[in-house]
Amino acid sequence: MTPEQIVAVQARSTLLHDEAEVEAALDSMAVSISAELAEKNPLIICIMHGGLITSGKLATRLGFPLQLDYLHATRYRGETSGKDMQWRAFPSESLKGRAVLLLDDIFDVGTTLKLIVEYCEQQGCASIHTAVLLDKQHDRKEPGIEVDFVGLQVVDRYLFGYGMDYKGYLRNAAGIYAIAEEDM
Repeated sequence: MTPEQIVAVQARSTLLHDEAEVEAALDSMAVSISAELAEKNPLIICIMHGGLITSGKLATRLGFPLQLDYLHATRYRGETSGKDMQWRAFPSESLKGRAVLLLDDIFDVGTTLKLIVEYCEQQGCASIHTAVLLDKQHDRKEPGIEVDFVGLQVVDRYLFGYGMDYKGYLRNAAGIYAIAEEDM
């Protein structure tokens, strides 16, 4: 896609949550996460690439000792629908015996998050917590996976902004947008 095409996609999109609403949700998440994990020396794991902005913005709100790491597991690879799981990078810190907080952009169906939680369990974590900026509302959720900390509930549409992308672009949009039907 060209930059001009991306600008046109954003212009046709609908703003669902502006920057102020998202930042307020991050503030609220930080309070809840702090109450649960402040005394547990957690390892915060950013799920790349979608969790990058949420993780960065949330980490600065957490005023307690923690370590940051990342993993890269994807099913989308620049497309608008998921495929098989592809593991690209694993955390460099040991997960054994640690309280782990997995941070991602969105809880959609939950397939990716469920596989990542299973990986963490296999690594011997003391506890695993999950946090997402957005929880998409629909009835197609993967059984057996729930999220502990959620910023905002969103409609069942293809979204971008605050880490979520449209064909590799628009992760940096300062708000949560739903793309127009014609851009699906």
